[in-house]
Amino acid sequence: MFDGTVLDPDRCYLASQSRDERFDGWFYVAVRTTGIYCRPSCPAITPKRANVEFHRTAAAAQQLGFRACKRCRPDAAPGSPEWNVRGDVVARAMRLIGDGVVDRDGVAGLADRLGYSERHLNRLLTSELGAGPLSLARAQRAQTARTLIETTDLSMTDVAFAAGFGSIRQFNDTVREVYASSPTELRSRTRHRSGTAGGVSVRLPVRRPFAGGTLLAFVGGHAVPGVEAWDGERYARSLALPNGHGTVDITLDHVGDVRAEFRLTDWRDLAPAVGRVRRLLDLDANPVGIDEILGADPILRPQIERNPGLRVPGGVDPYEVLARTIIGQQVSVAGARTVTGRIVAAIGEPLAVEHDVLTHVFPTMDRLAAAPPDALPIPMARKRTLRSVAEAVADGHLVIDHGDDRRAVVDELCSYTGIGPWTAETVAMRGLGDPDVFLPGDLVVRRALEANGLDVAAADRWRPWRTYAMHHLWATVWTPPT
Repeated sequence: MFDGTVLDPDRCYLASQSRDERFDGWFYVAVRTTGIYCRPSCPAITPKRANVEFHRTAAAAQQLGFRACKRCRPDAAPGSPEWNVRGDVVARAMRLIGDGVVDRDGVAGLADRLGYSERHLNRLLTSELGAGPLSLARAQRAQTARTLIETTDLSMTDVAFAAGFGSIRQFNDTVREVYASSPTELRSRTRHRSGTAGGVSVRLPVRRPFAGGTLLAFVGGHAVPGVEAWDGERYARSLALPNGHGTVDITLDHVGDVRAEFRLTDWRDLAPAVGRVRRLLDLDANPVGIDEILGADPILRPQIERNPGLRVPGGVDPYEVLARTIIGQQVSVAGARTVTGRIVAAIGEPLAVEHDVLTHVFPTMDRLAAAPPDALPIPMARKRTLRSVAEAVADGHLVIDHGDDRRAVVDELCSYTGIGPWTAETVAMRGLGDPDVFLPGDLVVRRALEANGLDVAAADRWRPWRTYAMHHLWATVWTPPT
């Protein structure tokens, strides 16, 4: 579909003719004769080739005056898988924009996080994506606004500021430009509100195949009491967000789609909350492409056929992943859950959102750094490691976020006493979504390699999807806790 950073129009047109959902989010189809842009799988009659053009992002289509199709809702398509795979500045910028950095810190804050000037960053994004950071953030605000308009009873004023708009006029103008409807018209067409009192229910689009049951069982099997809960069908967890606390309850409906019920203290956090849950569940992955490459290996093929669309469990906060990985060093899953739950109960901040099971948000690095010794019931060496990294984060010497170079993060983490390649690479895999991590020192990985007559060098043939290959290997010798 792509040649480097350039779309192949003829291949894009063939993909749109097929109406294959797998291409949604990779590119957008803009129809010059109607002024509308669609996702490739739109069920409408495919326009003539001469009447369409293709764009990498919804923001690029919107910037040229195209309106979102009311039938296929292209702005709600899954995100492009390439932002998780690539490590260049454009991909890192897209991950940060998705987390709401532009809305909170402006383009200057985004550029500073990436180490580039605003002018150069805008040039890079516009050259590759057809839109600069402001336009990309505006497209995300429009989608957040639509979700709130259609799924809550918030006043339009509250919706506007919750979605990140600076004024009511800007909110009204953007909604009209993107959706060819006023906010009031969008709400009037909604037959019913979804969600419970104080919450909003969001359908999270996902590419198929999707091994959602396996994924939730894995995440639920590692749930930390107070912060997470799993009853076999519903996975719930608390969220520490830029403007306050939140919770999310995740279930799979009868067709396997992901339903997420959010409760937030501040609705400005909806877009970051959705983005973090998507990373937790690896919803922007390209399962067909991954399975095709790994399925060519005779060792992995049977496992992929049994479990197509396997996702890699991630995290909602890289600092939480770092702390939990250190706490769980050389400890069983059950032991790590118990110990981490005690730490949460001792120093975690009480949850500011009402929930039937959850009680706390995971302790911040500031709280971990200042915790009394008896609040950390782990061996002394591990306690020193956890304190040292927590203090480094608290004083700004250690920064880990989705705009960082993943390899640089691994190297920096390994410079701390008590953190080796296994811990650092696990943080890159679960905390930063690196799809190409392999843990040769992991006991289960070694057993899986031996059981299949392989050595560590075999992992090179699974690049750039070694993270997924490793999870398939784990499944050949070990069943995740349920």
